[in-house]
Amino acid sequence: MNVKSKLIKPIAKVINKFSLIAAKDADKIQRTILQTLMHNAENTLFGINHEFISIKNYEQFKANVPVRDYEQLRFYIDKIVAGEKDICWKGKPIYFAKTSGTTSGAKYIPISKESINHHIVAARNALFDYVSETNQSDFFDRKMIFLQGSPILTDTNGVKTGRLSGLVYHHVPSWLVGNRKPTYETNCIADWEPKVDAIVEETYQEDMSLISGIPPWCIMYFEKLLEKTGKKTIQEIFPNFKLFIYGGLNYEPYREKIESLIGFNIDTIETFPASEGFFAYQNEQNDKGLLLNVNAGIFYEFIKVADFYTENPERICLEDVELDINYVLIISTNAGLWAYNTGDTLKFTSLTPYKVIVSGRIKHFISAFGEHVIAEEVEFVIGKMAKDFNLQIEEFTVAPFVAKNKADASYHEWFIEFNEENVDARSIAQNIDKSLQSKNVYYKDLREGNLLSVPRISIIKKGGFKAYQLSKGKLGGQNKVVHLSNDRVLADALENYIVNK
Repeated sequence: MNVKSKLIKPIAKVINKFSLIAAKDADKIQRTILQTLMHNAENTLFGINHEFISIKNYEQFKANVPVRDYEQLRFYIDKIVAGEKDICWKGKPIYFAKTSGTTSGAKYIPISKESINHHIVAARNALFDYVSETNQSDFFDRKMIFLQGSPILTDTNGVKTGRLSGLVYHHVPSWLVGNRKPTYETNCIADWEPKVDAIVEETYQEDMSLISGIPPWCIMYFEKLLEKTGKKTIQEIFPNFKLFIYGGLNYEPYREKIESLIGFNIDTIETFPASEGFFAYQNEQNDKGLLLNVNAGIFYEFIKVADFYTENPERICLEDVELDINYVLIISTNAGLWAYNTGDTLKFTSLTPYKVIVSGRIKHFISAFGEHVIAEEVEFVIGKMAKDFNLQIEEFTVAPFVAKNKADASYHEWFIEFNEENVDARSIAQNIDKSLQSKNVYYKDLREGNLLSVPRISIIKKGGFKAYQLSKGKLGGQNKVVHLSNDRVLADALENYIVNK
């Protein structure tokens, strides 16, 4: 064990102690954060328009500041993008995190000098909490890889702009820079496949101990490593590989595939980062709940998913949440987002401390027939099916099929790419149907009432999802396959990739 890993152990214990203290005082900290945020922004255009100077408590904040999504905040964000100062937060942001918008092209999420620090601290805390729990720190002495977007930044009226992962690249602590892979030059490669090829060339002979990235990206990297080396498992290539960190997608549908590629059941840390903030991370190996990042310049609010589209849905703060209820996450931040609808949905698994699981996106659901199926349910169902049949899932998505004639059947169509094409689609459909009925009472009622037929399984050709993403210019980067939709836009695009269509 080298000096670095020895020094990190006691530091990690201290950091973990302070994280747990903050978790115990979460309600008090959140109230203080709201007041601090409003005080710092009371002389901004947004603060003046919403009378921050007169707001004394949370109830007044709710009365003055309505929930808005990106499009509803465009009046203010467009001014920030145009280079104006003191709009939603004091001064100008130091970055824009550029993301893909669903209705109006690119979105520009402001990141302040205050908020970028919390992104870095949260990522550090996730690692240090792992060290504190497991007493494992020697991976800091070896190489680490972070599969991420390009660190090349553009200029938007004096503000540096790029993907979140590219922005964070420039803030990796100095004590980790020497361990980091890939090189800057390789990270700057725009096309994802050549980039992964270059990463493989840079890393296949290194002593890699930690790998981080979105699961589908990591699968591509692992497969290319095995192809390059002729080895059977990643463990043979990287015998000291100890920790896999992921976020952005539910790991469970990919678990069997990733673990078979790695060769053993590796320790994992799930994280919940977004351009708007680093919201939560897993701090215990035996608990899938993610510790909410309560002391990070973010004030959290929640609206029940079941009530979200009603006329006046109730907004609550952290101290009023309940277990096992789907909430839409609303945030106000030290980058100038106010009562901002993130679109993410989550459930609390613990209230002491506050821990969550990410259940999906408010816009990602299937309810063409009133079934209200959400991402959490389809990801559970497909994960169970893969385990029951000992199959590996490459990728999948689900969409409704609405029959045009009463005599025809309506159903859910599951587009699944397996590691092999010769599977029993009929048995898989029955397994999925039974599992989904057990998870969703509305779906069960529709099936029992014969308003929905057994799901249809459309098997996607090997490499089909990748080919589709390439055709749309959406391979790599921050692009992910949507796992369920209430329309057939993606489903119809996948028709050309079905086996024996």
